Amino acid sequence: MDNHDKPIGRLRTRREALALLALAGAGALAACTPGATTPTTAGATATVDVPTQTVAGVTAVTPACVVRPEVTEGPYYVDEGLIRADIRADTATGAVKAGTPLKLRFLVSQITADNGCAALPDATVEVWHCDADGVYSDVTDTGFDTTGQDFLRGALVTDANGVATFTTIYPGWYSSRTVHIHFKVRPNANQVLTSQIFFDDALSDVVFEAEPYAGKGQRDTLNSNDSIYEDTLLVAATATADGRYEAIFAIGVDLT
Repeated sequence: MDNHDKPIGRLRTRREALALLALAGAGALAACTPGATTPTTAGATATVDVPTQTVAGVTAVTPACVVRPEVTEGPYYVDEGLIRADIRADTATGAVKAGTPLKLRFLVSQITADNGCAALPDATVEVWHCDADGVYSDVTDTGFDTTGQDFLRGALVTDANGVATFTTIYPGWYSSRTVHIHFKVRPNANQVLTSQIFFDDALSDVVFEAEPYAGKGQRDTLNSNDSIYEDTLLVAATATADGRYEAIFAIGVDLT
């Protein structure tokens, strides 16, 4: 059964962020690209100019107090206490999961008292996701038992710039769910924010044409009919670089 966290700290809701935008005008921060038009609570639009960072052709807001909805933790979370940047291998056997390489970079920021934005160092970012066959490690489910394995799980502490970068593979899929990566952000020992990262469906279609994904067949769930997918605010900015994919996911944390 899904385990729903009750956060102490929280992410800004869409309504709160838009209210800030209406009050602060171009100085407000929201999930958008520089110069994009964003709707305000009054139905008008405002041009938002924010700093950006480009990594291997991927552009994202940074530092960015970006609106990101929280969604369910799901049934496959396991507290492994495993601190590592490369999460592809099972630590017991050393076996590395096959799949298209993915570099996943989190940019974690804190919403300040004046509704500004500052990089958030020393926050723990934890991720877990399924392999190319749709299998999670260290759980028992219909069709698999991976108890004692810990592939595609790990956590990192953000650096002075609020950055945590994982080396993994592009996640696979399983019936009834679209492609996703689970994550938690812990600003401190007493607070936790839980959500999921999604990917553009057209990108997933390209990835899944190759092995080891192709052998699984046609997936049955897209972002549009996934029961948990919220909206594009949870879709990572992703690009190709040197035969692998790199994704940036900027997230702002409200500790009030």
